[in-house]
Amino acid sequence: MSRDLDKGKSASSSPDIEAFLSKVRATPRAPKSASSGRLIFAIDATASRQATWDHAAHIQHEMFNETSSIGNLSLQIAFFRGFGEFKATPWTTDSKTLIGPMSRVSCLGGHTQIEKVLKHTLHQAANKPVNALVFVGDCMEENADDLCHIAGQMGVQGIPAFMFQEGFDPVAEACFRQIAKLSGGAFFRFDTNSASMLKTLLKAVAIYAVGGQKELENYGQKMGGDTLRLARQIR
Repeated sequence: MSRDLDKGKSASSSPDIEAFLSKVRATPRAPKSASSGRLIFAIDATASRQATWDHAAHIQHEMFNETSSIGNLSLQIAFFRGFGEFKATPWTTDSKTLIGPMSRVSCLGGHTQIEKVLKHTLHQAANKPVNALVFVGDCMEENADDLCHIAGQMGVQGIPAFMFQEGFDPVAEACFRQIAKLSGGAFFRFDTNSASMLKTLLKAVAIYAVGGQKELENYGQKMGGDTLRLARQIR
């Protein structure tokens, strides 16, 4: 279930962004073939998450576009909603194949199922290395110790979790930070005022998963402005 945002708090600051990107740089990537990467993009689709879900449909398409010139991004979308429902799309390197499935999904009320996301990631990595898990959500209604235990297993296997939190739920933040730390990933908090920065950081993770630090710097050079400044933080 979603919780109300604290309207009195601002979006993540520049130091938060720089710290996040520094973690991306420092994260060892799973073994991969040249110019390719595998990324699981998991989203909380409970209750009031519809706006975020709709935005994610555009983001995943742009992630493909940004990585297409440097190599192949193999992406899988996973989500949970309602009463125990958890689904994942097939792996694909074609963003168009995800448009239909994502457009047919509507958000339903229910409890979070982050444990299923983490276990699913480990299961997928058992078949073929996964370079990163990206999770976007706003709250956590599960046993934090159980989630952290699985995150530790991900860390041992070299699968970083990049945890993006919408809003200011302190319980979720504490848990998301631990998941990120134990898995070797990073945490970033955003709100409706920093949605564009969320998109930039998600693209950065995807580009780094495919082409590494050099391609991320090239991305910054192409975009210029704040994006160039952010990319240079992960030297």
